[in-house]
Amino acid sequence: MSVRVQIALGIVFLLAAIPKIADPPAFAHLIYNYRLLPGGAINAMALVMPWVELLAGAALILGVWKREAAIVVGLLLLVFLVAIGANLARGHAVDCGCFDVESAGKSREELLSEMRWVLIRDVGLLLLVAQVLAATRAASRARWTRGV
Repeated sequence: MSVRVQIALGIVFLLAAIPKIADPPAFAHLIYNYRLLPGGAINAMALVMPWVELLAGAALILGVWKREAAIVVGLLLLVFLVAIGANLARGHAVDCGCFDVESAGKSREELLSEMRWVLIRDVGLLLLVAQVLAATRAASRARWTRGV
């Protein structure tokens, strides 16, 4: 079960990374809309974060550096939760930019509703990360007790 969860998480992050890598300026604009980062950090974030998502997702799919990849995915999810939660708390409607970087032209109310669902989804994904981490910890402990 945990291998399927690990692969599913990897696919989610791989799919999320591809449109951001394909269009860094549009992703930078989405990051700017959150109004949480200083201007100088926005372009760097738009260039680096999708590649981190892609590499962590690929590592989970391939089963290499599982624990490290799960930790990176968990940290990314925490950052996403804070960014979306902060904007939701102040009533600032933003397109999350999770799986595409195109603005959908949604109303403020639609965006705020979508942000609530994104928070729920990200908490669910965080629970899956916890399952992968628990499985890697158990496997590591089993290898240690066998003396491998």
